[in-house]
Amino acid sequence: MVTALPPIQLNIENFITRLESGQALLKDTPQNLVEVVGVLKSYGVVLDAYSHNLIYIANHQFLRLFPFFKYCNGDRSLARLTQHWWHDRINYEYAEYCMKAMFWHGGGKLDQFLDTPEFAQLADRAIRARWQGNPMMLTLHRVFPDYLPEQVRQLCYYSALGQFWRVMSDIFITLSDAYDRGEIANIPEVVSFILAGLVADAGRPVHYTVEIQGQPYELLPPSQGLTFLMDTAVPYVEAVFFRGTPFPGTISYNAQAYQIPQEQDQFAYGALYADPLPIGGSGIPPTLLMQDMRHFLPEYLHEIYRKQLRQEDDLRVQICESFQKSMFCVTTAAIQGLAPHPLNTTDPEARAANRAYLKGWLRRLQESRLVRVA
Repeated sequence: MVTALPPIQLNIENFITRLESGQALLKDTPQNLVEVVGVLKSYGVVLDAYSHNLIYIANHQFLRLFPFFKYCNGDRSLARLTQHWWHDRINYEYAEYCMKAMFWHGGGKLDQFLDTPEFAQLADRAIRARWQGNPMMLTLHRVFPDYLPEQVRQLCYYSALGQFWRVMSDIFITLSDAYDRGEIANIPEVVSFILAGLVADAGRPVHYTVEIQGQPYELLPPSQGLTFLMDTAVPYVEAVFFRGTPFPGTISYNAQAYQIPQEQDQFAYGALYADPLPIGGSGIPPTLLMQDMRHFLPEYLHEIYRKQLRQEDDLRVQICESFQKSMFCVTTAAIQGLAPHPLNTTDPEARAANRAYLKGWLRRLQESRLVRVA
């Protein structure tokens, strides 16, 4: 959502100089280091749960008309159901919010493949196998040929985002472990650790096969060459960090109010732009994430929050502010990893190409929370 505070001009040249010198978008201070590592530890635990659930839904809730138990991960015991109904659980709805943002904004070869005739054939085979012997659903498929394939496309994003978050969860938890061992001492080292993790898994294949009546049906075949970095990580940054979706109740959806841009590429409702103050309010999806993360905060970070002016009365807001700081570190790693040349190059032509590249990123961050947290 758009920040409620008056805009502050971002000094692009200063940030370019900072990045060229090996620094991050976020200032290197002891407080920032503790907040970033601590909140990423909690986030890693939550992402582990999100990842398992998204993949479970893709594999075991395939085209289920009424998926009442999709958040139970196969455990339908009375204890699990009671925990679910009492809302003493992980809020998997936020994972679906991010999945739908990726699905809607698209990007990468994954998005392109889902619109090809090859995918249409694969989806049709899986749909017919799923509803074999069910004339009502097969008739529905013939009368409305785009309906069920659209649901299959969405299930592909369930699986792809689950695979992406599997990697990110491991990176964040191992980062926390390295910090606990004294191996991470500053923000640039946090960024380098995340970048190394992204590079290590850059070519990790992304594929999706669903089993129906004991038979495998490929939907994202390995032959498409979909990979972790370019086909899930980069579209995720675009959809969730930058664009996002307007939160109901905070902005008018009335077309005549002109409060929402007409073009998707003009959206600026992502995690890097969101005003933390509404976190905790009804209808604000990140509230669910902050609620989940509060259960897994390292004690050293929780103690910092307790010492703030409002102590735990605005805990979700404090977590959100730390989370934004951490996401600017992840964004720095992405900027470094996708740069045309090493950012510390001394070659004039390479340096000029890097500067043009960095200006593109920083112009997009002009209205973000960067200048307030960095």
